[in-house]
Amino acid sequence: MNAPDPATVAARAAERERLRAAHLRPLGRRPASSARGIHHTALISSDVERTIRFYQDLLEFPLTELIENRDYPGSSHFFFDLGNENLLAFFDFPGLDVGPYAEVLGGLHHIAISVEPERWRRLRQRVADAGVAHEVHSDVSLYFRDPDGARIELIADPLGEMYGSEILEPRPTGAG
Repeated sequence: MNAPDPATVAARAAERERLRAAHLRPLGRRPASSARGIHHTALISSDVERTIRFYQDLLEFPLTELIENRDYPGSSHFFFDLGNENLLAFFDFPGLDVGPYAEVLGGLHHIAISVEPERWRRLRQRVADAGVAHEVHSDVSLYFRDPDGARIELIADPLGEMYGSEILEPRPTGAG
């Protein structure tokens, strides 16, 4: 991928600043969200057991349920616990040619999953020891692909922070 020319980069930066000025409210002046959170994000798995081994055995996200997909008889719908009452789910579609994973407009770019810094360091080593190709950015982000090609980021920053800056107003203790 070629980098855009400096004039294009400057124009995009100016547009971001315009959007920030027009729409971004400072912490403390933002309204509460109407949502409680993401119940689950669902991806597609080409091999249920391989996906379970990757997410539960390698990344230590416990499998919480494995049921039939209500929308496609014979298909499985299964869930992994990402902590903080968040789930990562998968479907398999046996008999359908869903094709290989592709990053497309409107599709998934990556899922960023927050883990404690000590666990991040341990998981970084586990991923390396398993021979999974990966990249480390900013000493807090570990990027790699799952067995079907979905890009995963393990980030050592706490929920609501990005590279040391608050991007969400902290919830009061006991809120949820």
